[in-house]
Amino acid sequence: MAARRVVIIGNGVAGITAALDIRARDDRAEITVVSDESDYFIARTALMYALMDKLPRKGLEPYERHVYDRQRITRVRGRCVDLSAKSRTVTLADGAKLPWDALVIATGARARALDVPGISEVKSGVVNFVSLSDLDACEALIPSTRRAVVVGGGLIGVELVESLVHHRLPTTFVAREKWYWPAGLCREEGELVAAHIRKRGADLRIEETISSVSVDGSGRVSGVTLGSGDSVPCELFGVAIGVEPDVEWLARCESAPVIDRGVVVDEHLRTSVDGVWAIGDCAVVRSANRSVYEPIWYTAKRHGAFVARQLTGSKERYVPPVFVNSAKFFELEYTTVGDAGELGARSLYLSLPNKEVTVRLIERDGALSAFNAIGSRWDTTVIARWIDEQRSIDWVRSHLREAQFDVEFGRARIERMVERELEVRQ
Repeated sequence: MAARRVVIIGNGVAGITAALDIRARDDRAEITVVSDESDYFIARTALMYALMDKLPRKGLEPYERHVYDRQRITRVRGRCVDLSAKSRTVTLADGAKLPWDALVIATGARARALDVPGISEVKSGVVNFVSLSDLDACEALIPSTRRAVVVGGGLIGVELVESLVHHRLPTTFVAREKWYWPAGLCREEGELVAAHIRKRGADLRIEETISSVSVDGSGRVSGVTLGSGDSVPCELFGVAIGVEPDVEWLARCESAPVIDRGVVVDEHLRTSVDGVWAIGDCAVVRSANRSVYEPIWYTAKRHGAFVARQLTGSKERYVPPVFVNSAKFFELEYTTVGDAGELGARSLYLSLPNKEVTVRLIERDGALSAFNAIGSRWDTTVIARWIDEQRSIDWVRSHLREAQFDVEFGRARIERMVERELEVRQ
């Protein structure tokens, strides 16, 4: 390839996938990965398992540590503060400069901050849950915590809540929406998930907000006041109200790329700066008719593999595939394919009586546009293909079993599921 010196800023799944895939395609490239968080790639999606004592710290690392040396990937611990297209260098906080022929920005996303009265006075007790340092903070606080509060009703929030409940901490979980996580769930699904969370011991408050935070004499969180007026004492306050691209530093660079929420990239994942690409949670892919921002693991890994092909000769365009994600709400499996929150879409809702098992088929223009399932496991590649093929709801309903995984003792009895059509949602 033309670019022999490749510098990748960020050692998350996007950056490390890019590094390993470049090496697999080019044996001569000089590959350097820069990170100010950790010496080795960690799986952030597994943070909760470390906090729940189900994984040792080293178990967060998907690759053995010798892999980087064996693949001749140089690791640099440091924070980037500038990039220059003229000199083709990135500058670190200590003044060191790294030359590049190709630069890949993979700095990921950071937790969104909560701005309420009193929070600026906090010296300790407020935590996020997206990084290794967040895990450190949680582990340090839990032994001296009697009660916790978590705000933010998304996937990160429920992971932190589950971890705190695991440590037998009374935990109040605050979500401002009309039902639990309307971004991904319809009302019926949200109410089912909310009931499950409450049964597992969390004090889930729907349509509630945080109005202020209080501290004790040492500056540690001592409680929060809710929008309803209730006061909840706590020594640990988790803020999980979403993430935003970690790109603020780029705006101050000599050669700053175009930023609109995240780093704007084209259909080849190239930024506005020559020789610079951006991938993963920090990138917004802009094409002629839409902008796509998907801060999830699957997309970041796909971006890493794609940019590796770009840097080794491919001229293909990046076309976002059908959206796929999976997660768990405590013990409840969750699978989504397509845009389940699409405005004006009509749904066929299937539920298993007296069980925490549902399937929702979302229709647009007579064809399957999205799929949601709770309480069972599904082959998302099959369902994504059905969406691409624009299969009708009736056809999908009659072929559902073809996409269902056999999970011992856990297979949903599709033939017993009760069907009903939901009105137009959102």
